[in-house]
Amino acid sequence: MDLQNKVIVITGSGRGLGQGMAVAFAAKGAKIAVVDLNEDDIATTVQLCKDAGSDAKGYSVNVAKEDDVEKLFNDVVADFGTLDGLINNAGITRDGLLVKAKNGKIEKKMTLQQWQAVIDVNLTGVFLCGREAAIKMIELNVDEGVIINISSLARSGSFGQTNYAAAKAGVAVMVETWAKELARYNIRTGAIAPGTINTEMIAAMKPEARDRLVAAVPLKRIGEPEHIAKSAVFIFENDYFTGRVIETDGGLR
Repeated sequence: MDLQNKVIVITGSGRGLGQGMAVAFAAKGAKIAVVDLNEDDIATTVQLCKDAGSDAKGYSVNVAKEDDVEKLFNDVVADFGTLDGLINNAGITRDGLLVKAKNGKIEKKMTLQQWQAVIDVNLTGVFLCGREAAIKMIELNVDEGVIINISSLARSGSFGQTNYAAAKAGVAVMVETWAKELARYNIRTGAIAPGTINTEMIAAMKPEARDRLVAAVPLKRIGEPEHIAKSAVFIFENDYFTGRVIETDGGLR
C-alpha cells in the first residue's frame, strides 16, 4: 500500500505508542484520525501530524462503547471520504495477582472490576473497532484495507497481569481469524507485540528499576515508539503480509 493520502484511524493516539505511529504515518502522507479520550492529548497529536505534513482530525471516543465506535467510523468517513486502515492501539492496565495468600489465608484477589475494565477496552474495544472498520472498507469497496492490533509480549503470560495477558493474546488471535475472513474483501491484518518501549510510564520509573528492564533485553536498550511505528508501516506497505504477529522487542521473549 502506498500511504500517500490514505485515511488511517489510530486509537489511543493521544500519546505514547499511538502518537508515535500517528506522526510516522503522517510523515508518509497518510491522513490520520486521532482517537483518544483526552481532548488536550488529541489536539497535541493532531498538530504534530499537521506539522509532519499531512491532514489530521481528532475524535474523543470510548472504544469500549458500541454506539461511540459506530459513530466514530461514520464520522471519519464523512470527514475524510474513505477509510483505508485502522490501528487498534488503545489499551489500559489494572494489574494485580490472581490471588495473594499468606500462611494459607487469602489476603487479596484480582477483582471482577479489574478484569472487566481491561477486557472492555483491550479486547472488546479492539473487536468493535475492527468490526466497524471492516464494514466501512467493504461498503466503500476500497482497493486495499489494513487492520493492525497492538498486542504484547505479555500475551504469552505475564506475572500480575491475568487480565492484560488474556486480552493481548485475544487480539493476536483476532488478526489470524480476520485474515482468513477478510481476505476476500482485500483487507489484510497484522499484529505487533512490543517489548519494553520508552513511553511516559517507563520514563517515570526509578533509575534502578529501569536498569533492570534494560538488563533483561538482549540488545541492552529499551525500544522507542518509532520502532513500533516502523513495524506498523511495514505491515501497511507489504501487500503480502497478513494474519501474523511481529515481535518488536529487542530479542526479549
